[in-house]
Amino acid sequence: MLVTFSCKAWADITMFGDVAVRLLNIMGHSGTVPGALLAEDIPSALNKLKAAAEEDKISEKTEKTSDEESEEQPVSLSLRAHPLIELLTAAAEQKCDVMWDKGT
Repeated sequence: MLVTFSCKAWADITMFGDVAVRLLNIMGHSGTVPGALLAEDIPSALNKLKAAAEEDKISEKTEKTSDEESEEQPVSLSLRAHPLIELLTAAAEQKCDVMWDKGT
């Protein structure tokens, strides 16, 4: 499943469903698709997502030293969250709602 996030302030973002639901859960949402965040709820969700991304960056640095032999590195949470953080930041600045639905 794909999930597409949209708002008036930013281009649509499509993610794999499992990643999108994980990010929604981090933001304090149930993870149901379709769904929406009202403009007044976006700053709180954005702060939670940014905090989780920063925490992931810190843990990623400590793990890199022990996993340097590994050739394949998984995509970190902070990298996966970055496009959604940008969308939420734009939505917060322009005070518009964010919606998501199953993508195609």
